[in-house]
Amino acid sequence: MLNADQVKKDFPVLRNNKSLVYLDSTATALKPYRVIKKIDEYYKKYSANVFRGIYRISEKATKEFEDTRSIVSKFINAEHEEIIFTRNTTESLNLIAYSLGREVVGNGDNIVTSVMEHHSNFVPWQMLCFENGASLKVLDINENGLLQADRKVLNKVITRKTKIFALTCASNVLGTINPVKSIISDVRRINPNTIIVLDCAQYIPHSKIDVKEIGADFIAFSSHKMLGPTGVGVLWGKKSILEHMMPFQFGGEMIEQVSLQKTTFAKPPFKFEAGTPHIAGVIGLKEAVLYLQDVGFDKIKKHEEKIVKYFFKRIQEEFGNDVKVVGPKNSELRSPIFSFTFLNFHPHDIAQILDEENIAVRAGHHCAMPLHQRLSLIATTRASFYIYNTIEDVESLIQGLKRVKKVLR
Repeated sequence: MLNADQVKKDFPVLRNNKSLVYLDSTATALKPYRVIKKIDEYYKKYSANVFRGIYRISEKATKEFEDTRSIVSKFINAEHEEIIFTRNTTESLNLIAYSLGREVVGNGDNIVTSVMEHHSNFVPWQMLCFENGASLKVLDINENGLLQADRKVLNKVITRKTKIFALTCASNVLGTINPVKSIISDVRRINPNTIIVLDCAQYIPHSKIDVKEIGADFIAFSSHKMLGPTGVGVLWGKKSILEHMMPFQFGGEMIEQVSLQKTTFAKPPFKFEAGTPHIAGVIGLKEAVLYLQDVGFDKIKKHEEKIVKYFFKRIQEEFGNDVKVVGPKNSELRSPIFSFTFLNFHPHDIAQILDEENIAVRAGHHCAMPLHQRLSLIATTRASFYIYNTIEDVESLIQGLKRVKKVLR
């Protein structure tokens, strides 16, 4: 069993803010000492550019950088050259839309996504449809916040004109974990040529993923959601597709040859990594992956299921129907992300009062406006838990919400 009290000691933000109850890991996770130490090590000991120097500290930086690519590739069971470093999940998804989408999607085609998507996995496809004369089809959810994507629905939505199917593995609002493997299998059965893109930003911090098993063509995720530095994202794509895609950006390090007449590009992944990358951040990501593997994803899953069950039990006991949490209540169907409304109190007021109690939550539409419109909500308050959160943190939130009710009434 994961000992969250012990895990807390690994995070300097929690050590330096003893009373802080951090419930905003869905926005960005805290960073353990070993990740910060690894970043510090780069800047202090071998702060040189990668790939470009034949001197020792540059070679050391390059090795550390490429070691991250190897560790990430093993982490998701991919090939080394299939791992592309970007700035974040958003850039990874936009890379696909610009480099591949504008090539394969044309007038009369369609792209399928869902109403629960983060804007990063909705707007790029919407804009691509506007530009190229394609149509955007949006899968709905049911009253429990579960995606409506059974075979009957998919048979109506997926056609021979469906060029891209883009779906989140886990909703950043509902907490819903989608059965992406079975959904992908059904999509492949209807149209095996559809390019399948998964937004794994909210899934990978909590569960392992095997790209060879899941059946997608691309997955995207961010370092900062999984204890790593901000400014680093990962795009995995099938090598056979990456080799034929045009680059997203042009510049240094992604070139094979340049002449006055023409330019040829390097092979993947370097073809998609123009310019100097966030070297320290990539090296820090490696340490975050290793940290999570040391903790163990089975332990993380059990710990989070315990949090989910306890949260719903205590919310019901203390507030009944005054607090309405969106998304499924089954701990096996959701991650520990709780977006809720509280009577008629505005989410920003709730968040402000909780902050006075040193409880950090998020308020707003969480970059998921279509979903909030579908739920007939302007905004929600979101409390999200991770490996350093305890049952006591749930109790702190409960007590904080009691004060919210007292103040706002």
